[in-house]
Amino acid sequence: MGTNHNHSHGHSHNADEVRGKKLLWVTVLNLSITVVQVVGGLVSNSLSLLSDALHNLGDSSALFIAFIAGKISRKAPNSRRTFGYKRVEILAALFNAVVLISICIFLFFEAYERFMEPKPIKGKLMFWVAIFGLLANLISVVILNKDKAHNLNVRAAYLHLMGDTLSSVAVIMGGVAIWVWGIYWIDPLITVFVGGYIIWHTWGILKETVEILMQATPANIDLSEIKNKIENIEKVNNLHHVHIWKLDDTSIHFEGHIEVSENMDLESVGILRKQAEQVLEKNFGIRHITLQIGYKCCNDGHDLIYKREG
Repeated sequence: MGTNHNHSHGHSHNADEVRGKKLLWVTVLNLSITVVQVVGGLVSNSLSLLSDALHNLGDSSALFIAFIAGKISRKAPNSRRTFGYKRVEILAALFNAVVLISICIFLFFEAYERFMEPKPIKGKLMFWVAIFGLLANLISVVILNKDKAHNLNVRAAYLHLMGDTLSSVAVIMGGVAIWVWGIYWIDPLITVFVGGYIIWHTWGILKETVEILMQATPANIDLSEIKNKIENIEKVNNLHHVHIWKLDDTSIHFEGHIEVSENMDLESVGILRKQAEQVLEKNFGIRHITLQIGYKCCNDGHDLIYKREG
């Protein structure tokens, strides 16, 4: 009886531009931290400062990629990419997460060598360089704080910076311990602590990006509940051939077939379709909807319910 597409677009290009500018400023600020920490780490012989510098360098690259991805994602759809470029941001978030976890694993090996063979460190210099890193990271966190809940890529960048901030606090404490008491083994210990914290927080980003790229059903949506609510609409026999996926971290798409209990004219089909769309939008926040409605259709045994993994 027909297929209909319902797309409600509430995206603000203005907000995207503001987010892009914030990411650019944070990238520049992070690069300045990296330069200062590399110099400070080499002069003070501090592994935690050098590892924090490497971490910041990785974050600077990740933030710059996030900025570029945000620019690309705003390009209009075309005949080749009909969904547009929104998933560029998801790819960037995935890359950022993998890079950050990889850097942490590398630092664990470096920390192990320092545990086995501690080296003298200039604690006072380490302390003041870490203070500079902390202040710069706090400014970056404040800049991105407002937008972290609205964009997966910005959230990934925000987590990078939160890790940097925690790292700076830990390095400051280590600097004091080395400066005052000469406890050199605390330097690699801080490196392990910070790396573990970062991996723990980054794992969620990694998992979510993979789920989106695999077009998994969003975790907050129950397929059985959708089936029950749609089939409670008058004259709906069943709902089947359902696919629900996220295009990016905000846009949920839905497609499915509705079989009705009687032959209907086009006006009645339109009314029923509107009812189904309202159910999906009101109860599940789904606004990108494609519905096919038919009578005595799809008798091939396919159903909505799939075995949920995990």
